[in-house]
Amino acid sequence: MVYETIAFALFALVTLASSLGVVLARDVFHASLLLGAALVSVAVHYVMLQAEFLAAMQILVYVGGVLILITFAVMLTRSTEPEVHSA
Repeated sequence: MVYETIAFALFALVTLASSLGVVLARDVFHASLLLGAALVSVAVHYVMLQAEFLAAMQILVYVGGVLILITFAVMLTRSTEPEVHSA
């Protein structure tokens, strides 16, 4: 019982930290990677609730589909020219 509480607290912390990182990240690619970490940790919460089907759908649909789509969109629309910062 104590190990389940520790695991829940650990994955809740991972979910909150990665979600906060998604909002605060300046680079869209890094934000999408942090979104993947948040979605996988939500899938772990589903496993802890003994809802394995929902966890599998979370990984297949959101991590496998939506996150890959976002990552490809960011990679394909990224400019290859160096940015010029004005002072």
